[in-house]
Amino acid sequence: MKFSPELIALAHYLCGEFDNRDQAIAEPARFVHLRLWQRPVPLFTADSITLFAEQANIVNLDQPYRPRIMRLQPSPESAETLQVQYYMPKSAGAVRGAGRNPTFLQAFTPEQIDLLPGCTLRVTVKPGANQSYHFAASLLPDARCCFTYQDEIRQVDLGFEATPAAFLSYDKGVDPATGQVLWGAVWGPYEFMKRQDFASELAL
Repeated sequence: MKFSPELIALAHYLCGEFDNRDQAIAEPARFVHLRLWQRPVPLFTADSITLFAEQANIVNLDQPYRPRIMRLQPSPESAETLQVQYYMPKSAGAVRGAGRNPTFLQAFTPEQIDLLPGCTLRVTVKPGANQSYHFAASLLPDARCCFTYQDEIRQVDLGFEATPAAFLSYDKGVDPATGQVLWGAVWGPYEFMKRQDFASELAL
């Protein structure tokens, strides 16, 4: 399948190793210093570009968490938008550390992940200078992104912005019963800067 320039650009912007060092130093009481990895994974290659993502506290880089799969696709709703569908690995331990060691992902198969039905983001695209783009992604209206983890129902409010210069994460953990925000972008988005580019790993 021939991908649009916008979809390819989104994949390029998202692929990499990021951290929010400057933000964490400026506001340590509000923002944990995190490292984020988003790497291409060879899944659904016929009609989409798929990434594996995980993150870690900077003081515990050997203990990454929140493994997830992001499937970037054209939106079925509109030619002017894209979408990101989230999946969860059935066994987090099987891919833990793949952000730094992509060989863990080479044999990954669709049978090893679960679709998260309410976890689809609509991505709007705005042209920028020098053939760049500004992407803004948010959950579909009335969607509830929920999954089961350690026998408990968890809810996440997902969202991001992406430009050539930065990746802003609006992800928040939410109490499914009360709607109270429990963790994540409580004080505003996590402002990640790209420290290493993984776009060369994309098989386009």
